[in-house]
Order: sequence, then structure tokens, then C-alpha cells
Amino acid sequence: MKLNSLIEASYRTFKERARDARVVLLHPHSRYRSVLVAQLMNDPDTRVFYYAMGPDDVNVRAFLSGITHDLANQHPTFGRHLNQIHFETQGSDDALLEAFVADVAELSDEPFLFIFDEYDRTDSADDIQAFVEQVILRLPPTTQLVINSRTLPRLPWVSLIAQHKAVILLDDQIVSSDFYGMRTEDSETKLEVFALGPGYVLLNGEPVETWEGHLPRLLFFFALDRPVVTRSEICQAFWPDLDNDQAVNVFHVTKRRLHKALDFDVLVHEDGYYRVNPAVSIYYDIMAFVGALVQARAPETVDKAAKWQEAIDLYRGPFLQGHNDKWIVERRRNYQTGYLEALSEMARIRLEEGRQENALGLLLRAVSENDRYEPIHRQIMQLYADLGRRSEAAAHYQKLVDRLKAEGMVPEKETQELYAAIMS
Repeated sequence: MKLNSLIEASYRTFKERARDARVVLLHPHSRYRSVLVAQLMNDPDTRVFYYAMGPDDVNVRAFLSGITHDLANQHPTFGRHLNQIHFETQGSDDALLEAFVADVAELSDEPFLFIFDEYDRTDSADDIQAFVEQVILRLPPTTQLVINSRTLPRLPWVSLIAQHKAVILLDDQIVSSDFYGMRTEDSETKLEVFALGPGYVLLNGEPVETWEGHLPRLLFFFALDRPVVTRSEICQAFWPDLDNDQAVNVFHVTKRRLHKALDFDVLVHEDGYYRVNPAVSIYYDIMAFVGALVQARAPETVDKAAKWQEAIDLYRGPFLQGHNDKWIVERRRNYQTGYLEALSEMARIRLEEGRQENALGLLLRAVSENDRYEPIHRQIMQLYADLGRRSEAAAHYQKLVDRLKAEGMVPEKETQELYAAIMS
């Protein structure tokens, strides 16, 4: 196939398959990622703002200074909110984030691309990685972030993909498995890792029980969360209240216990980063779960019901159930979002098949997992009404009202209007 055709296929996949994602990562192994960036910038139908990371982007304030300077040449008022808080010397992390997102929102009222090029220049800056992660979660609906990097950025891609906020584009394919390049076969040492539910690990088919506390096991799950992690990221997540020397000492003790429990060096240190030993074959249920979500969302997938069902079956419970560390609670919410999507989509398919009772059961499972998402409550109320069970629709609504009242809240306007329509 000619080069122009290959580039066109990559461009078409970007337009068709990545349009709903808040962030698109151009995979480092993609042969045409830089050409694709050029094509996006030259597309007369696409509004683009561009920033190339540089050697001076060593921390968040330096990054904000550079991007404010460069974007001012593309949009004269960019940086208005950041400058109001004197971001170069003042402002908390939250204030910087809020001001930056406000400036991005004012770039255009129409949909636009925001390209971060040469992103790997910021690989060593922990605070920039954390800042960009929070920006992704708060991007205005008109904005799509495109990241071009020679390395896989240290962001939690799997959890972002689970929330339907990110996709990874490799030439003309959306990556749906092996997100971090972990070895999955052809190894003498085989690990099976299950994080959906209480969390456990099998080593060559046998359960690992010699953890010497819960921290070594959780450290392993934390290392699987991103392509690579730094020691400072680990210490901040696990021991934020300790001073640096104390946290480092506890980390090394925990790491030794992890290696002792599995009888080999699980975490290897390369170029300043820790990663799971690439010589080990690993099955991780999170990767399989998110892979099923990606395939179910793909327009070319013929049997979508099978993939949605696969995701539902893999979700054996909330992420690391029983633990409530801050990073665990965040990931639990992320993966739960994907699970609720799978249940809702399966319910939609069953309704199209005329299987209303089956659809109702799926939606009731969804609210038992998370009872705060009102669109699913409305679907349940409507289904009860369609089945001629108006009293159950009213009872469901009243239960929702009582729960919200206890929190000083009321149902959304759409929910109230649906209830009134059903009762009339």
C-alpha cells in the first residue's frame, strides 16, 4: 500500500473512531504519528491549537509559562485567567488547574484540537504528569487533546479508556489490548492478577498468600496502573504524611517484601522509573475488561452484545474491594463507569430485542452498583411504566427522592418530569 494511502487510513481512523474521546494518544510505535499531526494542523475544516513541549518544561509553572507564551500567538487572550492569579509565583495547584482549564475553554466556542507535541520531553516531571491527568478529566466539551510522544506517557491510560475519555491510536488501529506492552505469554513465570473484587494473585496457577501485610500486594497493583512509575509517585500515593527519607525507607522495605512474596524481582528499575518485570508473563483482568469495552464500542464489531457481556462477566466486583486508599477509590470509580456503560448498553440491546424484563434486570444491577446516576433511574421508571407496573415506577422514584432528600438534594428536572408523565 502506498504511503499516502496508509496516512489517509490513519487520518480516517482518527476522524471516525477517536471523535468521542477527550484525549487521543498517538502511540509511540506509530509510523505516521508526526505526519498525522501535520495533516491535522493543515486540515482547513479543523481548528487546531499547538504546543510543543521543550527542555524548559521541567515543572508545572515552567510548562504554564511556555504554553501561555506560545498560545498567545495563536489566540491573543489565552492566559488571561492564569495571569490574573500571577501563576508564575503564586496560586495553589487547584487554582492553577482551574485557571488553565478556564483559558482552554475560551479558545473557541466550536470544537477544536489541542495538540501537545514532543510530550516525552516532560517524562521526568511528575507534577506535569499529574497536572495533565487532571486537565484531561476537566476538559471542556469542545476540546479534544492530542498527545504525540516518543514514549508512552506516564498517565493511567487504562482507567481513562475505561471511562471512555481516551483512545490510543496506532496507525489505523485503535489499541484494544496490550495497552502497556506487558508480556502475556511465552515465559516460565506466569502471573494471573485479579483486581476486580477483593484482589488476588496466582503464581504459576497457585494463590500467593505470603504477602507480609497488605502493602506489598497493593504496591504491585499500583505498579500495574501506569506504563511506568517513579519512586516519588509511589511514596506520594502510599505515605503522603511521611517525610521523604522515611517514605523511601518504607518503600524499599515494602518492595523487598513484594519480591519475597513472589520469589523474584517483580519491580525493575530502568532509567529512573519502576515497571513490572518485562520477562514475566502476566494476565491482568483489568486489561481484559477494558479491552472488551474498547471492542464493544468499535463500530466494526459485529456481535457487540458478546463483548458487552464479556466486560460484565469480568467485573467480579469493585476494584480492590475492601481497601479505601485515595488512589484505589479513584480507580474504583473509573472502572465502575465502564461497568455501568456495559450494563446500560446491554439493556439497550435487550430492549431492541423486545426482552424488557431482561433489560430491567440489567438496569437494576446498575443502580445496585451505583445509585447516583439518574439517567439509569429514569430508564428503570420508564421500563416499569411500559410493563404496566406504574406503582413500582412510583415506588422507585420515591426511594430516589428519599435518598436525595437525606443529602439535601432533589431529583433532576428530567426525572421529576418523567415521574409526572407516568403518574398522569
